[in-house]
Amino acid sequence: MALLGEGVRPDRAGAALEVLRVTVALLILIHGAWRLTMGGVEPFGVWLESIGFPFGYGWAMAVTIYELIGPALMLARRWTSLVALGHAAILTLGMILVHLPAGWFVVGAGRNGVEYSVLLIVALLAIAWAWWPARREGAG
Repeated sequence: MALLGEGVRPDRAGAALEVLRVTVALLILIHGAWRLTMGGVEPFGVWLESIGFPFGYGWAMAVTIYELIGPALMLARRWTSLVALGHAAILTLGMILVHLPAGWFVVGAGRNGVEYSVLLIVALLAIAWAWWPARREGAG
């Protein structure tokens, strides 16, 4: 469906989605690896507890591990849709708790806003949709 102009070329759509999948997976993997190797898990856990999450360190470590294992699964094309939806859920919560109070813009007209989170969430939802398993013939 083309709203304005020509639609995407079918021979390029698959390759474009592959680039998106790999790029998003690497961005999330780097984020989790940095947190784990640079001592960011404990402060993340302390912050979670400060806003009312019980077992803040456990949640922080769980998110960090998910940011390491999930992208590896996405890169291997295993459970891609489910992993992408999980990351979208984590990012949505982070966007609400951290970035939304700062407004829209990440830089320039603001600082630490939601625009990058929105982009990643939409990309993850597109990846989840693209890799969602097709229904089997005759399945009701």
